[in-house]
Amino acid sequence: MKKEFILIVIVSFIVTACPPYYEEGEYIPHYMSREVLETSVKYIAGERNMIETGKIYYRHPYIFINERYRGIHVINNSDPYNPVKEGFILAPGCIDMAVKGHILYLDNAVDLVSFDLNTKEVTSRIRNVFPEPTPEGDIFHYRKDDRPKGFIIVRWEKIEKTNKD
Repeated sequence: MKKEFILIVIVSFIVTACPPYYEEGEYIPHYMSREVLETSVKYIAGERNMIETGKIYYRHPYIFINERYRGIHVINNSDPYNPVKEGFILAPGCIDMAVKGHILYLDNAVDLVSFDLNTKEVTSRIRNVFPEPTPEGDIFHYRKDDRPKGFIIVRWEKIEKTNKD
């Protein structure tokens, strides 16, 4: 009886001490601490490749294209025949945006951020306005207690199937 109890305790410890296991088709959450999140929105001048684009917004003369969970591409469309990629607004967790006047409103994971397009600076932040982003699709496996304390989900990465030949 004592040996069985010790074996159960050891197996329980091993199972709970192991990191979560993910299978193909599941999503892995990517975290950012609250402290880092609040200083993460920045303007980066110059071109940047578009990889996983989302929503698009037009406000003369600019086109804003969302890079899902990463930020917003800023394109000067003064000459529609020669648009210029001017920069990128880094905003982890960003999937949506709106513009009024010279202020761009965007989601920075769970926070609502106001970004001045003239000064290229964050003007305000309202914490915990939005729910954390969830992965695409209907079913996913995620336990909130797997999360490190004080961290917020900023994006999900789908595990792709690899060939094992």
